[in-house]
Amino acid sequence: MRLLVSALEPSSNLHLKEVLKHTKDIKLIGIFDKSLGSPLYDINSMAIMGIIDAIKRLRFFYKIADEMVNLAKEADKILLMDSSGFNIPLAKKLKKKYPTKEIIYYILPQVWASRPKRVKKLELYCDRLLGILPFEISYYKSSKAEYVGHPLLDEIKVKNQANSDTIAFMAGSRKSEIEKLLPIFKKVRKKLSDKRAILIIPSTFTKEKIKSLYGDISEFEISQDTQTALSKAEFAFICSGTATLESALIGTPFTLVYIAKKIDYAIGRKILKISQIGLTNIILNHYNNSTLHRELLQNDVTVDNLLNEYYSVNRKKFTIKAKELREYLKYGSSRRVSEIISYF
Repeated sequence: MRLLVSALEPSSNLHLKEVLKHTKDIKLIGIFDKSLGSPLYDINSMAIMGIIDAIKRLRFFYKIADEMVNLAKEADKILLMDSSGFNIPLAKKLKKKYPTKEIIYYILPQVWASRPKRVKKLELYCDRLLGILPFEISYYKSSKAEYVGHPLLDEIKVKNQANSDTIAFMAGSRKSEIEKLLPIFKKVRKKLSDKRAILIIPSTFTKEKIKSLYGDISEFEISQDTQTALSKAEFAFICSGTATLESALIGTPFTLVYIAKKIDYAIGRKILKISQIGLTNIILNHYNNSTLHRELLQNDVTVDNLLNEYYSVNRKKFTIKAKELREYLKYGSSRRVSEIISYF
């Protein structure tokens, strides 16, 4: 079976790897991490940061979409993952060109946060809509949408180790995130010089890329294994993303720290009216109107504020809320998604 895949994000590719563990005789074509085969484009060439960056690269993405449509003639099925800005227009092109090919969308767009009109497009262009958050299915009107579980419940094999004296730092995976957060993390690390400090770097980064993006990070221990590093930490400072949910499910208290481009932040707050950016907080808010962690954003990301978060965290409350989160998500998604992909 030949499966056309469009998985642009590192997190999507981690979830894809877990799904493939439950499949047989599937050949991937399209866009994905090169560790999974021979992609048309490796995901490292697809990374963008914010709305301005996306606009600048529109012509590049149009070209790639056309190449994906041509490549789809070789595919038995199509799997689109996350990255709605690219994948929804691609789904439209694919459905028009190949109306009988099954299009599966796994890791649905965050229609509950912004642009709810995407629901109609997804239901029109896709045949199966596989959600990983229980509450998001209610936003869809057709039976195409179903909750399949959350992939992290399959992927996380570790738990937090009690009585640690280690602090983990995650500055994100994009250049602009790293440039904004790393200088602050270095200052915090110096203030906590009696602690062990682990800087978690994306597993896809080469030594050359690490040197180029991070510069001198000799004051940190380096780890490219996110889950293991988080399990060893008593506390973590995490840039927004999948890692916040990983830390919660592992049981490691953390604070989300994020500095966005001013225009992106303004659009999110004033136009899209986004009140929370931490995935864990968003999930719990939908479940029982509660939160798990603090969010330090923009000018609030200071050395003093980060230190205060570390010293004042309510670990007992964190443990209770993390348990509620796990109970709400219920089960993993990987096996169910593999069955849907493999079924004819």
